[in-house]
Amino acid sequence: IVGKCSTVWIVAEITRAAAEKECWEILETAVSLLGNGGECQHIHFICTKSDQFEDFRDHTAESRLAVMLQRNMNAKEAVRTEFSKLKNVKKHFNEDCFEVFTVSSKEFLKGGLEENSEIPKLQKFLQGLNDCHSETLNYVSGAYGILSLIQGSRSTDMVGKKGVYEDLERNINSQLELIRKATEETYSVFEKCLNEGVEKSKRDVEKILKKFLHPPKKSKNRGFHRILKCLVQNGGIYKPKKRREINLNMKLTSSLTTSIDDEFKNTFPNKEKSGPFNGVINKFSLDTEKLKQKYNDVELQLTFLKTEEEKIKSELNKIIRNGKKTVYNSLTKTIEETMKECYKDAARCENKGALNNMREAIEKHVQASKDTMFEEAKKAMLDELHRLGEEILEAVESTMKESLEFSLRTDDLSIPDVSTELQLVEKLYHALKSNPVEEKA
Repeated sequence: IVGKCSTVWIVAEITRAAAEKECWEILETAVSLLGNGGECQHIHFICTKSDQFEDFRDHTAESRLAVMLQRNMNAKEAVRTEFSKLKNVKKHFNEDCFEVFTVSSKEFLKGGLEENSEIPKLQKFLQGLNDCHSETLNYVSGAYGILSLIQGSRSTDMVGKKGVYEDLERNINSQLELIRKATEETYSVFEKCLNEGVEKSKRDVEKILKKFLHPPKKSKNRGFHRILKCLVQNGGIYKPKKRREINLNMKLTSSLTTSIDDEFKNTFPNKEKSGPFNGVINKFSLDTEKLKQKYNDVELQLTFLKTEEEKIKSELNKIIRNGKKTVYNSLTKTIEETMKECYKDAARCENKGALNNMREAIEKHVQASKDTMFEEAKKAMLDELHRLGEEILEAVESTMKESLEFSLRTDDLSIPDVSTELQLVEKLYHALKSNPVEEKA
């Protein structure tokens, strides 16, 4: 569920917002599922009860407002300072992804100072998430394209039909080559990063394991025995109700994920408008507007191809948004699979000496597997990346070449006249394009 969130809200009372350890711990635990392993674009920290302070009723309305605004400003600065300390979180999110809001309670609203509350900002943000404008535009764009194709197919006077077909075919192949080059370059960069991550993992894994299996003896081993027992019974994950989750698989994968995090965020940004693969998908174009000037007798067919181009780009971004999660999470998933039998063996340890026996089972398995399991994790990620690249290329090639066939190799004089409907939809399409609502949050 977390991996499907585009926005995360963290809520805490303003009096202890920055010092709320549990909030920061939850964020740190879930960050890889939200960032590189998810699609989160915004993290909002919401400080509540901004109007409440001990001597609230001793102040006049004006002084209340001054005190409240000053405290809001101080709270925001303190929260931002705490966020800046989270190095692991900042590998996945830039500063502009994080925003702090202060909101008032009912008492504040009754005080007539509601204009200083940031609740309206949050309401506006939520309204932006319901992206009706884009959905409407996509629907109208599809209708516009189809009607253009139908009306264009009625014409028999297409002297330049063969020429425009050849130009478009060249453009499609040229764009496919740019996408192929971008995906191959990404593969090479990822491979280099992961090679370094594999070597670091081999060097560090014993230290990571020792730190986890032999924690400082602040209390008797009985408490850790219970934690480790739960962890091995649950595939390497311990989920307490109130404390931070412990995931041994993620700990073992940490050097690998660290090696790829920065490059992954740049290749698959959740928020930046440039888009994935250094913007090659968003830049995809058949230059139909330029071709309209050269081949005005097939303008309607080119309009159809333009709408198909917009549709495939939208579809590709959905494919990549889902596919990149599979790519990123393949590292931990592979380690989890490698450790599965080890956890089963450790879970069978009972009675006297069970804790040491569980430790020994895990240590022996990791020692025996470390030369292969990190290589396997690297291979799994690169295989998933390659599959994603192939899926993108196949989607573009099949969709655009099929659309090209439909638009320029279909003649049928029996096709009905839809010129009136086309004019109506065209007018609506251009109105929607020229008056976009605020960008989707």
